[in-house]
Amino acid sequence: MSADYFMPEELAEALSLLKTRDLAIVAGGTDYFPARGRAPLTQSILDLSRLGDLQKLETTETHLEIGAGVTWAQIVHADLPDAFLGLQAAGREVGSIQIQNAGTIVGNVCNASPAADGIPPLLTLEAEVTIAGENDTRFVPLQDFVTGVRRTTLQPGEIVIGLRIPTPPKHSVGAFQKLGARRYLVISIAMTAVVIGLDDQGHVDFARIAVGACSAVAQRLRDLEHDLLGQRADNISITADHLASLAPITDIRGDAAYRLDIVSTHIQRAISEAVHHG
Repeated sequence: MSADYFMPEELAEALSLLKTRDLAIVAGGTDYFPARGRAPLTQSILDLSRLGDLQKLETTETHLEIGAGVTWAQIVHADLPDAFLGLQAAGREVGSIQIQNAGTIVGNVCNASPAADGIPPLLTLEAEVTIAGENDTRFVPLQDFVTGVRRTTLQPGEIVIGLRIPTPPKHSVGAFQKLGARRYLVISIAMTAVVIGLDDQGHVDFARIAVGACSAVAQRLRDLEHDLLGQRADNISITADHLASLAPITDIRGDAAYRLDIVSTHIQRAISEAVHHG
């Protein structure tokens, strides 16, 4: 069975193609093609990389808009507020420089891997996924978009066209911690992202914490966020109850107990990095 390769230049054309054909959607293709190995293509491809409207990386009065064609390299080198430092640090952990130049942040989200580096920092930034269909555009909180391993709420005939991130507090700072079997080009054993803000007395007045690679879907630790408020950043206690929602697996990269220990250490390190930035 032969496969076709479509590269439309207008979103309407892409949606029209998707309506009438069974297509695999790619932008950078850095997840899709390696996953196939040497298997021949049997499904036709819809490549979004020529859609100019999806290349935008723009700041509005209320949001940062990230188009589906924006690469990790663009995120890493963008002039963004300090709250995005965790996202930029995650970008530097995504594969090699070549992968960062081609792979897109939206593709990382749509791949829906439990170890997707971009999802924890995006959760701390309260990102929404922008989805276009034939008749309308809808916005879905990232925490609701990814529903399981390689599963999302994207419906047939829809395309993720970007991410929308509300403007974070000006005094907040992001940080990211990742552990793998080696320094680069590795799947995460565990990872943690934070966005932290301190008041004038040095107490936490803004806290967002998310953990990946320790459950089927990366998740916010909302109880811990709540308990951090009003605390000094150098006097943080993380209990087993704070991590109770996590469900790490045991695999060749590490066992479940080890992952939980790492998460606790990562949170401490990430908060320290955020509050001591600059």
